[in-house]
Amino acid sequence: MGPEALAQVLRPLADMFEKASYPNLLRGLESPDDALVWKLDAERALVHTADFFPPVVDDPYWFGAIAAANALSDVYAMGGTPLFAINLVGFPDDMDPMILSEILRGGGEKVKEAGAVVAGGHTTSDKEPKYGLAVTGVVHPDRILSKGGAKAGDVLLLTKPLGAGILTTAGKKQKSSTADLDAAIASMARLSANAAQLFRDAHPHVHALTDITGYSLIGHAHEMAHLSKLTLRFVVNDLPLLPGAEGYAKAGLITGGAARNREYYGAFVSSPRALERWQSEIVYDPQTSGPLLAAVDPAHSDALVAAFRAAGEPVWFVGKAVAGREGGIELE
Repeated sequence: MGPEALAQVLRPLADMFEKASYPNLLRGLESPDDALVWKLDAERALVHTADFFPPVVDDPYWFGAIAAANALSDVYAMGGTPLFAINLVGFPDDMDPMILSEILRGGGEKVKEAGAVVAGGHTTSDKEPKYGLAVTGVVHPDRILSKGGAKAGDVLLLTKPLGAGILTTAGKKQKSSTADLDAAIASMARLSANAAQLFRDAHPHVHALTDITGYSLIGHAHEMAHLSKLTLRFVVNDLPLLPGAEGYAKAGLITGGAARNREYYGAFVSSPRALERWQSEIVYDPQTSGPLLAAVDPAHSDALVAAFRAAGEPVWFVGKAVAGREGGIELE
């Protein structure tokens, strides 16, 4: 489902549950953030999210690990620490149950790596496998990191390379090299835990944070720009790419999701020069367990990048926030 259709579907719920009636709901349907946040007391708030989808890779273990990392990423994007998760499973009745066992093993090991626990789950029959998690974490109510809050002049940082959708499409069509697909799998399965901790340590100099997933870099950046009432400007040649992503994009190995993202978000995008077609495919490419995108005070960005490098965590400068059209994206 595309973002425009989703907004229409959710509108009745937003009207039904007005924010003023739920003062402890710090983040909810009223804004497109990465997870809900419910205040428990002055020191603690719960962060909760859910995500599941069909296989993005053929190996069941790695599918489980990637799906779990993807769900956990929403908690990290809010500045939270995961506590526990429950499995969400759809599985065909006529498929070997050991495949599901491997999916759950991959997801469980990723949850354990995050320092959380799988505490239960729910399974239903489906025509194809689907897997993900509902994750609950905790955050201090005064230290929530969210999509809104970027300020003009902020530096934009990205923590993983782009192109996962293109690579998995190439893999499904048996057009990718083993090395390229393995690199994409490793990136998608990599937790954003350490990156999120570095951003938390830099609070309050990290003004906005989100994770890049199915709505692409453009879509999620637009949400940040819209909530922050400004424009995000990206230097396209500075965007990090997974190995092979450029070549596969040039070969037309792209997803249907990229076209839907372009159709909805393209109206918010401007560029002083015409992008090459493959570059356009990259910025609209749906990601799975993609990077964190942060807007950081420029006076503290060099120190934060140095902290990332000292910790062995990848990070890239990719642009800046500027005064301009609310929700606008500039590509240069």
